[in-house]
Amino acid sequence: MDGQRVLVTGGGGFIGSNLANTLAVDNDVIVVDDGYLGTPENVDDAVEYVERSVVEDDLPTDVDVVFHLAALSSYAMHEDNPTHGARVNVEGFVNTVEQARDDGCDTIVYASTSSIYGSQTEPSPEDMDVTVNTGYEASKMARETYAEYFHNHYDISLAGMRFFSVYQGYGGAEEHKGEYANVIAQFADDMATGEAPVLYGDGTQTRDFTHVEDIVRGLEQAADHELHGIYNLGTGEAYDFLTVVDMLNDELGTDIDPEFVENPIPDDVYVHDTCGDYGKMHATTGWEPQISFEEGIQRVCEPYN
Repeated sequence: MDGQRVLVTGGGGFIGSNLANTLAVDNDVIVVDDGYLGTPENVDDAVEYVERSVVEDDLPTDVDVVFHLAALSSYAMHEDNPTHGARVNVEGFVNTVEQARDDGCDTIVYASTSSIYGSQTEPSPEDMDVTVNTGYEASKMARETYAEYFHNHYDISLAGMRFFSVYQGYGGAEEHKGEYANVIAQFADDMATGEAPVLYGDGTQTRDFTHVEDIVRGLEQAADHELHGIYNLGTGEAYDFLTVVDMLNDELGTDIDPEFVENPIPDDVYVHDTCGDYGKMHATTGWEPQISFEEGIQRVCEPYN
């Protein structure tokens, strides 16, 4: 992308600010964020920051491309208040797309989730059967359904990106997420300060950990190609939490055993394993992950060394 006018909703948050700052090098970027998980401190001076909710009127949608990343992005946030979760994640999506459409924007890239695949130890393709077990998953499925409606009825391009486990570490914008940050960031920060990382269950759960820089490239390429439909952004590899702790110990020069606690999330809704098949995105755009997990761990630990 070059010379475009771009809106990033949720642009003060972890993924959104990384995207906004990257795009601002060659584009005119506006960020909308309500300040819940985002902060203006995450964005560069070149980015215009507007503190507003995506459920409000008069959003700055007179742009060439909308990246809609604003969301309540965890199981706990939705179960605490399902109505509020639906309002932000579903109504906020419809409201943003409607305003963008009215302003003539026909390229929208939005965040969905890989959680709807459930527990999968093999790479999950986009066309596999999916289920919805939580309010968070339901809200993201609703986005995908509304995106299909907008495309069929108004002929605009909407690319839903199913992120896998996105990380960067507290050396980047992820620190502001606190307890909602990726486990790698939380484990590394605990271990660097001599504390034991807390693992749910026995630590054998696995995640497809995808570095935020690879996610940002995927989002940008989805807009460049004016994609429509659903696309995975993952690595096709998965690591269990015990291995993550071992790798962090090696990189930090520590020798800290994890603390195991009972999983507070019910077993029937907890996603134990994730792994993404990125073949569709690669075939369409050439995208593939560039940051290996080993390099990603090094980057997470670098501020502590």
